[in-house]
Amino acid sequence: MQSWNLLEIDTPQGSRSPVVLHSGEARAVLIGLAAGQALREHEVKEQAFVTVVEGRVRVEVGGEVTDAEVGTLFVFDPEERHSVATEEGARILIVLAPWPGEGHYRGGQREPEAS
Repeated sequence: MQSWNLLEIDTPQGSRSPVVLHSGEARAVLIGLAAGQALREHEVKEQAFVTVVEGRVRVEVGGEVTDAEVGTLFVFDPEERHSVATEEGARILIVLAPWPGEGHYRGGQREPEAS
């Protein structure tokens, strides 16, 4: 078993320092968003499960906007374009499955120690 305290993991550069928690059949990534930061409209090759861990976010998909707080879960289909933004700062957990999706770019990663 592995476990992480998602509120204690350092993400010092906000969206520029995502932390890969686990990578296997699925990939779990923690992203801290500083006040005013956003993951601009994008898509991924996998199904994406996005959970608000801390703060509040605004999610936009195809012109539909949802304001969400801690505990909200979003599920995006592969290649479904979406954006995530925060005015006050937030922390989100993203799970991508199956990993990697067909055609996914395989770049570098930063992995924290599990407890």
